[in-house]
Amino acid sequence: MAPPSDGNTLVQAVILLAAAVIAAPIFKKLGLGSVLGYLCAGLVIGPFGLKLFSNPQSILHVAELGVVMFLFLIGIEMQPSRLWRMRKDIFGLGALQVTLCGSLLTGAGLLVGFTPAVAFIGGMGFVLSSTAMVMQILEERGEATTTRGQRTISTLLLEDLSIVPLLGLIAFLAPASGSNGFDWGGIALAVICLAGLIGVGLWLLNPFFALLANANAREVMTAAALLVVLGAALVMELGGLSAAMGAFMAGVLLSESSFRRQLEVDIEPFRGILLGLFFMAVGMSLDLKVVAESWRLIALIVMASMFVKGCGVYLAARLFGVARREAFYRAALLAQGGDFAFVLYAAAAKAGLFDARLTATLSAVIILSMVLTPFVVMVRQRLFNRTLKPLLEGVEEPDNLTGQVLMIGFGRFGQIVSQALLARNFDLSIIESDAKRIRSAADFGFKVYYGDGTRLDVLRASGAAEATLILVCVSGIETANRIVEIAKAEFPAAKIFARSYDRGHTLALLKAGVDYQIRETFESAMQFGEAALIGLGVAPEEAATLLAETRKSDAERLALQMTAGFHAGRELMRGNMPIPTPLIKPKRAGQIFDESATGPAPENSTTEAAQ
Repeated sequence: MAPPSDGNTLVQAVILLAAAVIAAPIFKKLGLGSVLGYLCAGLVIGPFGLKLFSNPQSILHVAELGVVMFLFLIGIEMQPSRLWRMRKDIFGLGALQVTLCGSLLTGAGLLVGFTPAVAFIGGMGFVLSSTAMVMQILEERGEATTTRGQRTISTLLLEDLSIVPLLGLIAFLAPASGSNGFDWGGIALAVICLAGLIGVGLWLLNPFFALLANANAREVMTAAALLVVLGAALVMELGGLSAAMGAFMAGVLLSESSFRRQLEVDIEPFRGILLGLFFMAVGMSLDLKVVAESWRLIALIVMASMFVKGCGVYLAARLFGVARREAFYRAALLAQGGDFAFVLYAAAAKAGLFDARLTATLSAVIILSMVLTPFVVMVRQRLFNRTLKPLLEGVEEPDNLTGQVLMIGFGRFGQIVSQALLARNFDLSIIESDAKRIRSAADFGFKVYYGDGTRLDVLRASGAAEATLILVCVSGIETANRIVEIAKAEFPAAKIFARSYDRGHTLALLKAGVDYQIRETFESAMQFGEAALIGLGVAPEEAATLLAETRKSDAERLALQMTAGFHAGRELMRGNMPIPTPLIKPKRAGQIFDESATGPAPENSTTEAAQ
């Protein structure tokens, strides 16, 4: 039969949507994830399956917009302050991983007989993980907002940035391009496009959306959101850079905007559909004829590449101080090649470094590694659950809790806070990530559930959407900040009370918009100071007055710090630094001999000099 892609476009759209609707839920139900479902659906309906489509590249070009929109949504969650905090993960761990994995894979290529240029380009293509696949897996597992999820995203960003210098290197490695040199015009154009995009984002986007919001036309806001995403991608492409990185930058520039949530809602449906089509197009692109002819070689390259890269990812993580469990997780998640490899291999073929056969073989390796990734992650998870099961014996996870109050963290602080609430018979749901602490609490009559409060799916299962009050009682600063950020964004109806570690953390929580915060040692230190005064013979009434003045000064200083910075209000603090005095007290007042040069002597000049 003639493929519908050569005829009716409507039939083509119906087949694509039907394949996605059927495959994704089935694979998700089997625990394999929707990504693998899309890949297999594309393989079945593609030119090497049922032949319902003959040109997957045409679909891939359109579906790549899904990756672009995905990067925009990632960027919109990455405020510049957060990116600055992640700089060590991006340029430290990310750069170390790219360098180490690239060296190992290049070495492996040299061992099997590839030329240095082919080994380097082939290895570096496999180094660039699939951002779309990894992000989809993180999102489905509810881990995109966790600490390890954020660290993984940092690495993906550095890998995506690496495509730019890699494409430039191909010109030097090409057989007939030894004297081409740098394309200074192209570099200048890239810098101009980058600067223009940043300028528009900083000074024009917010007024633009404010103007459109006043029109009260929802469809116009949706069109504007698409315009910003696609326009940013186009500008970066014109500059010879990555379209996906352009969309990411647009998201970052809008991350502080008051319209960010509306933009997310407008873009999300398009992102989901197009990303599914992207994976289907990747599945269609798998040349089964090449796989059948060289299946032993391809299988060997896939297994060896994934093993070598996984070892490199694990080693880089451990060298950077990442915990062993997270390092294994990263190795399983990032051991595949990605869609940027197709771009790199196509450029290498155009430059004469790769022949058609090698390009098809390496592309098949990349696609098969993407297909295997959900299985690798699933196997790793089952092995992890097997080792974790004894630790979680007798511990329950939250499921549709309905407490009026949700407490996150049940250490010393949370245990004391709970007493007043339970004494008043409030319905209190408690989650904690330390299984040992949960079992210990059960011995004292507490029902505590096992859950990570930085995961949105756990918060939903714990009843955060129905809770009147969310109490953040965890001890870690970053953990508390992340929970507050998610809760403020996803559960705006709930009041948020948070435990603060220190004064700097207090300022961060206040800026995040918590309804109440308290430093974990503040009240106990106040009571301790009052007891010390009384112990020194100060009357209890005077001690209470002194404590009230200290509280007032502290509150005034905190208010100044919110507006003028951390070092503001230092004059409100009492210190014990000795005030310097003259070594020898003057015996007579100072005299002025040239009054015309200095002007009249001020009053009390002797006293001021002494001071």
